[in-house]
This record gives sequence, structure tokens and C-alpha cells, in this order.
Amino acid sequence: MANDHDAASYRPTTVAVTAGRPASEPDAPFSVPVTFASTYVAGGDVEYGRYGNPTWTAFEEALGALEGGQCLTFASGLAAAATVLDLVGTDQVVVAARHSYNGTIMQMADLEARGRLRTRLVDLNDADAVLAACEGAALVWLESPTNPALEVADIPAIREAAHAAGAYLVVDNTFATPVLQRPLEMGADLVVHSATKYISGHSDVLMGAVLTRDEELFKVLKGRRDMIGAVPGPMESYLALRGLRTLHLRVERAQANAQELVRRLGEHPAVGEVRYPGFGAIISIVLAQGALAADLLTHKTSLWVHATSLGGVESTFERRRRWKSEPATIPDGLVRMSVGIEDVEDLWDDLARCLDSLQ
Repeated sequence: MANDHDAASYRPTTVAVTAGRPASEPDAPFSVPVTFASTYVAGGDVEYGRYGNPTWTAFEEALGALEGGQCLTFASGLAAAATVLDLVGTDQVVVAARHSYNGTIMQMADLEARGRLRTRLVDLNDADAVLAACEGAALVWLESPTNPALEVADIPAIREAAHAAGAYLVVDNTFATPVLQRPLEMGADLVVHSATKYISGHSDVLMGAVLTRDEELFKVLKGRRDMIGAVPGPMESYLALRGLRTLHLRVERAQANAQELVRRLGEHPAVGEVRYPGFGAIISIVLAQGALAADLLTHKTSLWVHATSLGGVESTFERRRRWKSEPATIPDGLVRMSVGIEDVEDLWDDLARCLDSLQ
């Protein structure tokens, strides 16, 4: 699989369209076809369906070119996270933002309960405490922005502290995407994605990815993936690659919608607080009247969809504390909003009608 041009010479928006394509030859397809195969003829590079698939490879090439590293795909974002956490030795320390994705924190808590590792949860708003917590750590796990508090990490400063401690720095880049942030360029050792979200972008794929520039680390992670078998299906890989082609367009439109909604939400009396990092398409609002008002909002709209996932072309939202495992530091009335690509006036009309009824 190759292109006539070096992806490194293109800007990210062009890379999203061109990377991971077959060679341009007469009668060749534009896109790598789906390869449904569990068994291969012996003697080649793949040998067996758990070790590789041409459709995975195309997606990995494309996302790797966008993030600026080598990519490994997984069956889900949590499968990717679990493989990264497996790098941590017994009784070693993992530092993580306390408002990281709930599933990631639950994985860490499970491993800690079984004596596999120790976790230090930190408040990203306390920069000194974060840097101090890196001492003696084996791995530092960041989300920037965090889910759902939308705090932003000082990645370069934390990288210095992590590397001084001999720790890997991992950044979950699901919310920002490589269109808005490239953590490997900031010195992160690993980038993790729930490709279920913005990367695939159409709410029809469950998939994860890990990226690195470290060749030895890549080999270790691939060995773990091959052994555990947490691999994606070829159809998921095909759909994720097709979604990736329009990533920049979807992110640009959704971000523009989000920024306009942030302005209007901040002026509405039913909204007590608006959290937005200044980029991306995720907004968190805290309803002035608390949890009941938040639940009512998420059940009364007609265009916004009440759902726990995010990053699709559709606008979705939910009250995060409806999940018992969500940290108590997240307000009861917080609603995480994933802004889609619909017309912003329709999105606002739907929201405003329901917010007005809550006063």
C-alpha cells in the first residue's frame, strides 16, 4: 500500500484524505477493500488473522500519518487502554487525571484492587500537585481536555516531569483529535484514541487505537495485542477509515457550532455554568437547578439525542452523574454535550425551548 507522494509533505487535512490508499495504478480501487480472512497461506508476513489484516493496515497508516507515529488498532478504546496499562509493572505507580474517562479510571481501580498497580489521581487544575505526583511514577495518563470536566493539561510541562521520573507519558486524544492537537509532537510517548468517537464519526463503529514514535514500544504493544487478541474486525476498520476521510470537515463544523452554542448558553438563566476549553466540539454545562433540571433537559429535546457516546455527526448529551461510578467531584447537574454537524440554529432552537421550560 502506498501513495505517489510522501504524506509528511502534506497538511493534516490532505493527509486525512490521501493516507492509507492503494497505489495509484490503472483500474486499482481508490480505497483498500475489506478483507474478510482469518486464515492466510503460510510463508508471508501475516500468517494468521489475529496478527494482521490489509484493511487494518490501511487505517493504521492513515491515522498514524495524521498523529505522526506508528498506529495499532484495537477492538475498542478500552482494549487499547488496557494494553497500555499492561506496560506498568506490579506495584508500580500510575498518575492520572481524576476526571479521566470513567472506563479508564475503572480499569485502573480494578488493577489496583488486585494488587497490580497503584494509582495517584490528580487535579489537573493544580499544576504543582500534578508535577509532584509524577515522582516515582511508571506511567502518567492524561486526557486533554478531560472527560467530562473539560480541563486542559500542560502537556509539555508534565512531559518533563514524567520523563524526569522515567515514566511514560500517555495522552488520550479522543476529544481533541489530531486535527486540533498532536501530543506526540509535544513529547508524549503514547497517544490513545477511542476511534469509536470522532475518528470514525458516524456512531456505527467500536474501535480503539494506540500510537507511538518509539519502535521498541510499538513492538511490545503489538506483541501484547497479538497475544491477547483484542483486534478490530475488518468491517470496523473499513468504516473507521471511511469516516477518517472527513474528520477535518466534521471537526471544523462541529467546533464552529459548539463555539456559537457556548456563547448563547452562557447567556441563558437556566445554565449556571458553561465549561468549554476554547476548542473542540464538547461542551459541559451545569444546570442552575441541579440534577432534576439536567435530567429533564436530556429527555425533553427532539433533535438532541440522549446517549452516552459522543463524537458522531449527531448531537448527543447526557447527565454524567447518572452513572454511579462517575466521580463525586462532577456536579450532579452537569450535562456533557457532544455537538454535531447539524444547523446550529436548529440545535439552539431545540435547546432553548427546553431550557426556557426549566425556569
